[in-house]
Formats: sequence, C-alpha cells, structure tokens
Amino acid sequence: MKRIIRALAAAAAALALSTPAALAAPAPVARLELPAPTGPSAVGRDTLHLVDHDRKDPWVPTADRELLLSLYYPALAHTGTPAPYLAVPEAKALLTDRGRLGEYVTPERLAATRTHARSGALPRPAARRYPLIVLSPGFTMPRATLSTLAEDLASRGYVVAAVDHAYESDGTLFPGGRLLPCTACGQVFPDGSLRRVSDGRARDVSFVLDRLTGPRAAWRHSALIDPRRIGMAGHSIGGAAASATMAADPRVDAGVNMDGTFFTPVPEGGLGGRPFLMLAEDPALVPPDLPDTSWEDTWPRLDGWKRWLTVTGAGHPGFTDWPVLGDQVGYDHPETPLSGTRSQQITRAYVGDFFDLHLRGVPAPRLDGQTATDPEVVFHRR
Repeated sequence: MKRIIRALAAAAAALALSTPAALAAPAPVARLELPAPTGPSAVGRDTLHLVDHDRKDPWVPTADRELLLSLYYPALAHTGTPAPYLAVPEAKALLTDRGRLGEYVTPERLAATRTHARSGALPRPAARRYPLIVLSPGFTMPRATLSTLAEDLASRGYVVAAVDHAYESDGTLFPGGRLLPCTACGQVFPDGSLRRVSDGRARDVSFVLDRLTGPRAAWRHSALIDPRRIGMAGHSIGGAAASATMAADPRVDAGVNMDGTFFTPVPEGGLGGRPFLMLAEDPALVPPDLPDTSWEDTWPRLDGWKRWLTVTGAGHPGFTDWPVLGDQVGYDHPETPLSGTRSQQITRAYVGDFFDLHLRGVPAPRLDGQTATDPEVVFHRR
C-alpha cells in the first residue's frame, strides 16, 4: 500500500514540484512539450465515451458506469489537427489538488502542453491489424499523465486505449461539461479497501475490450485492432489492475505493472503462463517505514515469462509525464531524481520492447539482462 500512500500524502512534493528551493529559480519555458515518439509512424488520437448500462458505478451507485478513452493509433503524417494535452478545467483541477505546480504554470499553459498526437488523423494503411494495449493511470491521476508512453507505443505500431475510470481522478471532463471528482477517494481510504479499485478496473477493461473488439464495436477505427494480440500496462494502482484484469480476462495476453502495489493478489495458480513485467522505482528511495510485501508475494505466483526490474533514481511518479514536465520548469525533484528525459527513455524502451517481444515475437535483447547502455535498470529478478 506504500505506493498509494506516498503518492497522496506527499502529493505536493512528489508530483507538484513545490519546494521553496524550486520556487526560488524556476526556469522559463516558452511552452511545455512531451518528448517526441521514437517509432516510425505519426500518431492519431480519438476520444471515446463508453457507458456500461448493465453495471452501476461502484462509487456513485445511482449512475451507470462510465469510462472515457483516448485512443491512439498509427496515422498518416500531416493529417488531423494537434490534440490537446488536457482541457483547461481538468488542468485547473489537477493543479488545485496537486499542490503548488500553479506557482510555475497556469492551467491554460498546462492544458496547452504540446503533444505529438493529432485528432482526427487518418489511419496509416497497414498489411495487418495492430495489437491493442490498454493503459490505466494511477489512482487520482487522469489518463493524460501516461500520454508520453501512449504516443510512443502508437508510433511503434500499436493501438493504445488510455482509460479514465469515472470518479477515480482529481477531475476528468466527461461529455456534457461534467467535471467528475474523485468520489472514490472518500470511500477507499477510511477503510483501506483499495482492492475495490483494482477489481473494478478489471471489470472496466473487460468492458472496454467488449466495446473495442466485439461484434458491435463502438470505435470508428476498431477494424485496426487485432483482437488476438492484447496487452495491458498501468501505473501505480493501474499496474495492479493489469494483473487483476489478466486474472479475470483471458483475452489479455501480456501485462506490465509500473510501480503499483498488488492490491488484488495474483491467483495461486498464476496467470495461465502469460508474460508479466514488473517495473519498479529505486528501492533506495522507498521509506523504510512503508513496507510493501506484495511484490515478493506476487513473484512466485507468476507462472510465465517474467521480469522484475528497478530503475535507479526513479521514484513513484518516474513512469509518468510528471518528471518530463518537471525538467521543463527547472526543478529536480528529490523523490525522483532521475531526469524526466531519462525516465521516459527507459519507460518507453522497456515497456515497448516487452510488448514487441510478447505480442509480435520481435527479439528484445535488453530484457535478457543488465546492459551498459541502461546502467540505471537493475534486474532485481528474472
């Protein structure tokens, strides 16, 4: 549970770049920008609103369960229009909840962060359909915080569905101008029932797969997706949801947990031999009074290809966009001292190579052991 506790109890420090030293000399930046994707394709992005009329929301039981997706896909260059990072109300909610990042940047400026995806872009013609990867963000965090990873995967030839789970982020703008708050926050922390989140997200993702790959697909470009090749990755509790989804849904062929406590235990019988990557923060940055035994407990239950990697200098938010944006406002955050540039180089390389290996059969030598080119990546288990 340590990762969730640290992410929230130290929100102003961990994600909001807010110490007095940082405020003393912020570096002027004309415009915030995400790193350019590394793959050969341009990236398109659509937004899809889904409503499960057969399931009530676990946090607001008077409402049907709603999800909001950003769908990234390989696209023809120079088609479509630049996709926004966040809506201004979402950026304002995020800045309000996450401390004093507003000392550096206005909601309008954060919302205007340059992405490398284009709304309404034409899909790139391909000889075969693309694997699908579902991304689930950390608790209280919007799907936009995984944009760097999502854009990179799409540029490498994947369809990516980044999911906002209703009432589980600090403020996501749903259709009709509804800025939904983190209603779940007031329900899970009093009794510590964070397993409700990962279990619920597993049901969310199964519904997403039904609507993206089923006979009455909800997305206009669903024909791009190869339903026989599906992966899932998540940050923090989104990573816990990846293994929970795999345990419940055999359609997910491979999974990645980026520094998330396994609130839903992996079954004793494993995941049916399917591969799983555990990508964790630097153990030296974990306070000794916040132990988390779930990774040790999970490791022997994983019954397929598996790796447990740690990244020296990377803290809990190091697998998201936040260190990248932190670099651009001139602040080296003590909880994740590894630079945003390097954090995202590692995250994109190892997550991308993992899915290349297991969804495409492309060799991934960097997953075989320590390399001189990536000295920060330590093979804790393999």
